Amino acid sequence: MTPRSVVVTGAGCGIGLAITLELAHAGYDVIGTVRTEEKAEALRAAVARTGASVRTVLLDVADATSSVRAFTEIATVTDGGPWAVVNNAGIAQPGAIEDVDDEQVRQQLEINLVAPARIARLVLPTMRARRAGRIVNISSVSGRVSMPLLGWYCASKQGLEAITDALRMEAAPFGVKVVLIEPGSFGTDIWERGASRLPQGTTSPYRDQYEAAEDLLKRELPGPRPVARTVLKALSAPRPLPRYLVGNDARSSAVLDAALPTAATDWAKQVATGLRTAPRAAQALSRLRSRGGR
Repeated sequence: MTPRSVVVTGAGCGIGLAITLELAHAGYDVIGTVRTEEKAEALRAAVARTGASVRTVLLDVADATSSVRAFTEIATVTDGGPWAVVNNAGIAQPGAIEDVDDEQVRQQLEINLVAPARIARLVLPTMRARRAGRIVNISSVSGRVSMPLLGWYCASKQGLEAITDALRMEAAPFGVKVVLIEPGSFGTDIWERGASRLPQGTTSPYRDQYEAAEDLLKRELPGPRPVARTVLKALSAPRPLPRYLVGNDARSSAVLDAALPTAATDWAKQVATGLRTAPRAAQALSRLRSRGGR
């Protein structure tokens, strides 16, 4: 049987690379998209070192012409179009709402929100004609839970969740399944690159929080394989769930944000990002626990 073809956008690093490796080793015909030929060569070499293989196509998801060109090429090598697409490519734009300029906002929304919708538009006609196919959108727990100093990133992911919900209902009568993946915090370079996008040389009232946020964005996190394994589950299950929360932090954050009063979650998020100071007793308890106390 010919292996099912799956396009993974942003396949060159982080979650995208983990997904590419997971699917390639599971027997899928993976087509990874990256923006440059140098990245394509590096991706093919990285996958080959693990004993698998991947085909590559150049794609800048933020560019409509590049998207049409890439998926036209993909259609020629997949009998009209891929069986599935994993919309993984994304960026994180940190900063207070007032400190992020219009161009940065447009880039954030173009890559994280508009691009997945554009790609769906390009692949759906063939999927609909076959009455089979899957679209998997990589969101974030930030698609459910807004955080200060990450407002525009959260907006892009919450927008992605809204269009994914609508698309899931629209595509279902034609045999196309649409799935949302909501990871918590995993180690990918999206956060290091996000740190480089923090407002620089600013007179912002949030400049102290930005200094702390830079260290937070660069902290060591667990690897992204759990996300990749969840994507594999979403593609291989006969009846995938509409949404998959990935990671204990994602599940707990989603539950607490939904269950607790807004005033309580606002306060906790402000303390976590340095916008408020925790009461002295809470600070002392935190220091005790960090030293191994109970």
